[in-house]
Amino acid sequence: MNRTIITVVGKDTIGIIAKVCTYLAGNDVNILDISQTIVQGFFNMMMIVDTSRMKIDFTTFAHEIDTLGEDTGVQIKCQKEDIFDKMHRI
Repeated sequence: MNRTIITVVGKDTIGIIAKVCTYLAGNDVNILDISQTIVQGFFNMMMIVDTSRMKIDFTTFAHEIDTLGEDTGVQIKCQKEDIFDKMHRI
């Protein structure tokens, strides 16, 4: 399994989750876990996804999801789980 961490942050608007999930489903990315909150009008979501069935390479995926964020008015970032773990070690 290729696990990836996706974070979405920005001003809350209608359809953020729908747009992200539609993109993921269209690229055969399975959502394993998801958490989202809205604090005083600001949206924050973290997802753990499985990218092992994805038909595009990770670099293309990261670029496209970043562009989706720009088009939606939020910041979307993704990192492979092993890199995320190494960066957030105490």
